[in-house]
Formats: sequence, C-alpha cells, structure tokens
Amino acid sequence: MSADTEPLEILLHLPFLAEDKNAPVPSKQALGRACGVTRPVIACSVTSNERSQLKSQIRNCSSNIEILSSHNNSITWFLKDQGFDDQNIQEMLKKCKRLEGVQRERASENWAYLSSIGIQDRKIPSIVARCPKILALGLNEKLVPMVQCLVTLGSKPGEVASAITKFPHILSHSVEEKLCPLLAFFEALGVREKQLGKMLLFNPRIISYSIEAKLSHIVEFLASIGLNREEMIGKVLVRNPSIMGYGVDKRLRPTSEFLVSLGLTALDLQKVVINFPEVLCRDVNKTLRPNVTYLRACGFGCGQIAALVTGYPPVLIKSIKNSLEPRIRFLVEVMGRRIEEVTDYPEFFRHGLKKKLESRQKLVKQKNACCSLREMLDCNQQKFILRFSSVDQLA
Repeated sequence: MSADTEPLEILLHLPFLAEDKNAPVPSKQALGRACGVTRPVIACSVTSNERSQLKSQIRNCSSNIEILSSHNNSITWFLKDQGFDDQNIQEMLKKCKRLEGVQRERASENWAYLSSIGIQDRKIPSIVARCPKILALGLNEKLVPMVQCLVTLGSKPGEVASAITKFPHILSHSVEEKLCPLLAFFEALGVREKQLGKMLLFNPRIISYSIEAKLSHIVEFLASIGLNREEMIGKVLVRNPSIMGYGVDKRLRPTSEFLVSLGLTALDLQKVVINFPEVLCRDVNKTLRPNVTYLRACGFGCGQIAALVTGYPPVLIKSIKNSLEPRIRFLVEVMGRRIEEVTDYPEFFRHGLKKKLESRQKLVKQKNACCSLREMLDCNQQKFILRFSSVDQLA
C-alpha cells in the first residue's frame, strides 16, 4: 500500500484482509515502478502459484516492494520521487558522500524550505543537483542563518532567491567562518553595507573565494597600479564584482600591461580601471587586440587609439561587426566627417546608431548647421532641439 494515498479511506479495509502481509511503501509512483508500470499504484497484492508463467515477474515485484518498505526513509527514494533518475542520483552521491545517510524527513524539510524563501519549484531540482549538500545540512543550524543574513544585505524582493539559484553553494558556507570575515574584509576597503549586499548578491560566488589566496592578491594588484586602497579599490570591486573571479597573473596583469603598451599613462590606466573595470577582465588576444587592429586599419594612430581607450574604454570590447564598423562607416560616408574627430569625442561609439546618430544627423543636415560631434551628441534631446532650432532664428 502506498503511504500517500488520498483519500486514505479507500485503503482502510485492506489491512483486515491481509493482517500479516500488508507493507506500506513511500509513494504511489514508487509502488508503480516496483510493479513495472508507469502509472501510480495505490495498492497491489502478490499471489503465489507455482505453475504460473508469471512466477518470476511476481517474485521480482514482491522483492521490489520489500525493498521499498525497508527503504521508506531512504534518500534515494526521496530523490526518485522528485524526478531524479538513477544516473542523476549517483552523480549527486558522488558530489556529496554525506547525502547517502540523510533521512527522508530532513531532505524533505530542506526542499520545502527552498520553496518557502521564494525559489521557484521548477528550479529546485537544478539547485539540488548542483549542490546536493543542501539536503544534508541542518535547517536551523546552517540554511536559515545564512538566508537570514543574506536577506539583511538584500534591498529588493527576490534577490536572495536569485543569488541562491545562481550559486547554490552559497548555502553550504558558514555565516561565522566565511560570510562574516568576508564582509569585514570589504568594509575595510570602504565598501558600505548596502553596496556589500549588491556586490555579493550579484556575484554570490564571491563567498567561495579565499581572502588570503585570492581576494588579497587582487587588492594588492589594484593598489600596485596606483589606486587608493581605502576608496578607489572598493569602488572598482562594487562596480564590477566579476573582476574578483579572475586571476591576477593569468588575466588582470597581462591586460593592464597590454593597455600600457597602447600608450596609456599610469593616470590613464587608473582612469580606465575606475570607470570601466570590465576591460581588465577581457582576454587580450581574443577581444582587445582584434579591436585595436581594426582601429589601426581604419586609420587611427597610436596616440589616437590611446585617447579613444582612455575616453571610452568599451571601444576595446565592442563588437567590430555590430558596433564599431557601422558607426565609423556612418561617420565617414553619411556624416562626411573625418575619423580624427572621434578622438576628440570618443563617446561617439556609445550612442545608438538608429535612435540617436541618424535622427540627429538628419536635423543637423536640414538646418545646414556646422557643429562638433560633442555639440551634436553630448546633450539630451530637449537641449539638442533648442540648440538647433535657434539656428533658423539666427539666420
């Protein structure tokens, strides 16, 4: 008989029919599998007939039901009831050796808790598969304290659930041993509590980084390029928390050296890192160097490229095909300007081609106005219309 039959009254007469043989099993689905069918089964009887051609199947069914009964609290059957197949379960047991000894009650309790904090039910299996240790942790000893601490750092509903979905392992870390020292580390860099929450919930993997082996090295590297340890470093980390996921020697230092090779001064490099730290995270050979090669092919000199990078660092990571090339073609062929003009206003590459460049160029041409790129683009729409509508009045 399956223990989750509803209503239970439809089974209550069966124990009296077979007083010594009734055996409860965890669920209808599990009993169905034991019987070799895909449908849920609420009760079945195993009969004995030595001459029956079904003898081997009946014995197999009986054996499966006995296993079900003896493993009523088994984590394996709990996971099967949640939709995991045997391969998934084996992979999860390899990831977490403690999982094998977890009782069904604890696993069920932890599973329900994930749902109660706002995680969508359809996402819970993926979370548990990536971090099966969640089912083995004490609810009130581990999960609840970590979630409550994260809630105090969050500023928007759903941020904690989103962070756990991104990186489920955040729940396996200790508040006292890991989270508190991490918060103290960032506070020493001048990062305020609200910013701490934004940074940690945006990139929850930060909690797994070692302060001594990783984070301290990044701070030392940023200090080595001239950033003020108390103020600027904290701002850089808040602006781009992903930077902490990269190694100093494999990514950050080679990228900074490449920027210097383009002609950036120490102050230029500091400006780039503060305003757009994402550039430091990009691979030199895959992203930065091809963009520089393209700019040189367009006719920009070394000093001009340095000015472009300092004025608008994303020029190094923008798509050549979808961003740089269409804008430069529009600048030269439609606007009739020289590419050197972009050096005086590198943020030209920031503006949308359809929404801004084309519409403003159309009005400027209608008014037969003469202006720099900065005068044309570095203002909101209202100021732009006022500025160029006065051209007729003056004329």
